[in-house]
Amino acid sequence: MAAQCVTKVELSIACTNLLDKDVGSKSDPLCVLLQNTSGQWYEVDRTERIKNSLNPKFSKKFLIDYYFELVQKLKFGIYDIDNKTFDLSDDDFLGEFECTLGQIVSSKTLTKPLVLKNGKPAGRGSIMITAEEVKDNRVVVLEVEARKLDNKDFFGKSDPYLEFHKQTGDGSWVMVHRTEVIKNNLNPVWRPFKISLNSLCYSDMDKSIKVECYDYDSDGSHDLIGSFQTTMSKLKEASRSSPIEFECINEKKRQKKKNYKNSGIVSVKHCEVIVECTFLDYIMGGCQLNFTVGIDFTGSNGDPRSPDSLHYLSPNGVNEYLTAIWSVGMVIQDYDTDKMFPAFGFGAQIPPSFQVSHEFPINFNPSNPFCNGIQGIVDAYRACLPQVKLYGPTNFSPIINHVARFAAAATQQQTASQYFILLIITDGVITDLDQTRTAIVNASKLPMSIIIVGVGGADFDAMEFLDGDNGVLRSSLGEPAVRDIVQFVPFRKFHNSPKEALAQCVLAEVPQQVVNYFSTYKLQPPNTPAA
Repeated sequence: MAAQCVTKVELSIACTNLLDKDVGSKSDPLCVLLQNTSGQWYEVDRTERIKNSLNPKFSKKFLIDYYFELVQKLKFGIYDIDNKTFDLSDDDFLGEFECTLGQIVSSKTLTKPLVLKNGKPAGRGSIMITAEEVKDNRVVVLEVEARKLDNKDFFGKSDPYLEFHKQTGDGSWVMVHRTEVIKNNLNPVWRPFKISLNSLCYSDMDKSIKVECYDYDSDGSHDLIGSFQTTMSKLKEASRSSPIEFECINEKKRQKKKNYKNSGIVSVKHCEVIVECTFLDYIMGGCQLNFTVGIDFTGSNGDPRSPDSLHYLSPNGVNEYLTAIWSVGMVIQDYDTDKMFPAFGFGAQIPPSFQVSHEFPINFNPSNPFCNGIQGIVDAYRACLPQVKLYGPTNFSPIINHVARFAAAATQQQTASQYFILLIITDGVITDLDQTRTAIVNASKLPMSIIIVGVGGADFDAMEFLDGDNGVLRSSLGEPAVRDIVQFVPFRKFHNSPKEALAQCVLAEVPQQVVNYFSTYKLQPPNTPAA
């Protein structure tokens, strides 16, 4: 199995004196965390963007597995975000800092100057990284609303949001959660949110929690409406039939006004403590990852006998298809006990009748399409190649729907027992885009993820579109995917990288996708660990 994770570490990020890249206002910073594996940097996560601030304290924490025996190289990049694209290359770079996770945990709080790409100082900008070991996987679910808040705006009404702060050992307050802003409303109802019990109060039910209500201003000068203090013990009494209510007090206003009562009422309608499983909780609790491969045998790959073909086997017996199967399969096979993997082809004319098929077992055994281990897939592929005629069109939906049928059957078990990963390797010219979109939207409700590796030099715009990073994918009828389950990478990005790099990139999102699916449907591992 994977190297044992020693513990989970939560990293809090704050910056001071950032470069100001915005004319007429201040930078709108975001922090991205990258991890170095085999010489390649991969994005792990990113914080929220904070508007108009050169001294941001980010509310979103980075949760990272800490391995004592590995040198885990990390890079923190700060960007000024002025657009809606996911890609950071079109945003202003404000500086970065590289270190190892070991350096952070041994310091507990590390404060270092930010540098530019050329290694020179990023002005007077610095980053402060604080590490905390996470020993508790309990999570608090809160539903909060307010009424009769003070109006702080001259035109229109206040734009309120809440900040939750916990008290540290030295008595200072640390912000741990910020709600969304609700525009123009003195009686806001915020979206339900989750926060780890450790983040909120160090898992101490009687530790003080400070809640501040602000009126949001686009120039960054947010006005305090009022605040109150409470504890988890008090919040836990809340229920929808009898909410717990707090007077929002603005001390400055109270001292000035004789008949001051409050600046509004904040009402906690629901507060529940739940235990959230981690990816390793599911894996160690008996969840199997089922791996299926789909291989593109369409004519656009070129004649396999020609050295120009993407299916051409080099003298040492490899090509990009096989390299992708090896790279991804070698990681996933550790999580599947029987190591029997179904492998399918699509877009070829197959013997004996040479009808075109969009989901044929590459071992030509429909009743048993399983290959024994990753080597079994490789052997079946090599044996299949000379027997089929590459044809077309390039249809993804039959194979996606095939795996989805098994994933749907697994949902009958009512536990987090099985999760399906489909690896599609393709030269990229997809024909049935509408049917594929619909198939992916349907699959997003099931325990499955889809990895697409694009081989060759084609234009992969359609693939990038299926990977929901730039917004929610919708079916041809407009139904949105309930979660992002597609990860696309072009193989050419990894030509000069170590063989582990491709797998680490395409599998990076899988653990979170597994956790998101099972926690959304409140499914526990078959062998639930002691809480």
